[in-house]
Amino acid sequence: QMQLEESGGGLVQPGGSLTLSCTTFGFTLDYYAIGWFRQAPGKEREGVSCISNYGNVTDYADSVKGRFTISRDSAKNAVNLHLNGLQPEDTAIYYCAADIYAARPMCHLIDLSEYDFWGQGTQVTVSS
Repeated sequence: QMQLEESGGGLVQPGGSLTLSCTTFGFTLDYYAIGWFRQAPGKEREGVSCISNYGNVTDYADSVKGRFTISRDSAKNAVNLHLNGLQPEDTAIYYCAADIYAARPMCHLIDLSEYDFWGQGTQVTVSS
């Protein structure tokens, strides 16, 4: 079973930046579509960004377009999420997930059940 681990969360001031990383051992992450999701207490888990396993096509939630960037770092067997221009409403636990059966050139952020493995999450807090 794939074990995913997120890192890079923390406390930042409004307008600040963080880089989150999703890694695993024993699997090559480049083979899988990877999604980033976030969840605040009392709210539904929502899709933030994803990157496909075919052509590295990316997608973003409207709320983060222009501020967040997803990318692969194959040398480190990682998928990174660069969070820029952070605002208090970005405060949440951020999770990465792997879709091991992805077979289309585009990734997805709608159906969470399509993702097979999830990390434990990393906390991002944006506060003055």
